[in-house]
Amino acid sequence: MATTTEKRRAFRRLHERGCFVLPNPWDVGSARYLQTLGFKALATTSAGFAFSRGLPDGGVPRAEVLAHVAEMADAVDVPLNADFEGGYAVTPEGVAESVRLCCATGVSGLSIEDSTGDPAAPLHDFPLAVARVAAARKAIDDAGGDVVFTARSEGFVRGRPDLGETIRRLQAFVEAGADCVFAPGIRTPDQIRAIVEAVSPVPVNVVVGTSGGLTVAELAALGVRRISVGGSLARAAWRGAMAAAREIAESGTFGGFADLPSGADLNQLFAPHAPRG
Repeated sequence: MATTTEKRRAFRRLHERGCFVLPNPWDVGSARYLQTLGFKALATTSAGFAFSRGLPDGGVPRAEVLAHVAEMADAVDVPLNADFEGGYAVTPEGVAESVRLCCATGVSGLSIEDSTGDPAAPLHDFPLAVARVAAARKAIDDAGGDVVFTARSEGFVRGRPDLGETIRRLQAFVEAGADCVFAPGIRTPDQIRAIVEAVSPVPVNVVVGTSGGLTVAELAALGVRRISVGGSLARAAWRGAMAAAREIAESGTFGGFADLPSGADLNQLFAPHAPRG
């Protein structure tokens, strides 16, 4: 099993050149399966984990998220990035405290976003947003400085799709100490290229959450360093389960169980991790 230090060093190296996919498992089983496919790092998904708890995205308390992140980091040999939402606080001091606790879970990276949760004012005011990033940076440095810090600006997914303002925020976040930046909802080549050029050489993360979008090769050609999928893998799993259950409830048939992996296959997949008496 790789140590936390080894995983953090590996994660930082991934951000230095090239392009890698950072898929988002929602539990230990999905994380371990993704690891078998050869992905070099993984990231939690706040949405996927919330759905598994019967809650909406953003509805899981900080203590439960920290326990989840710690369990996930310990379950795999590859680096884990924490989708740490808004840091579970408004003030810079509160964000710093949350980040300190997150670093102690063994994660290799974490992200903090600038959304407020208030539809009427969906983004923190610019000075506060930057101060929150600076506080997170200091908390990471105080914890040893080896956790990769991603700062997110959420305008395009919170009803404020202003590319100029998004770039202004991301550039300020870089100045405040972000190692990587991320603007969920940015999809077109022109938007992506503009952000990559505006913050270069700092790595940019792009999330792919729908089919028919840009490929890994196309995103790499635009200069994207990191590609995540957010809650999409969890939603794909829910789609299958919901369709199969609906068929049983509505028609009394079981066609949704066609082509399932067998219990034996899954037992074999997870057997190396079984506790030994």
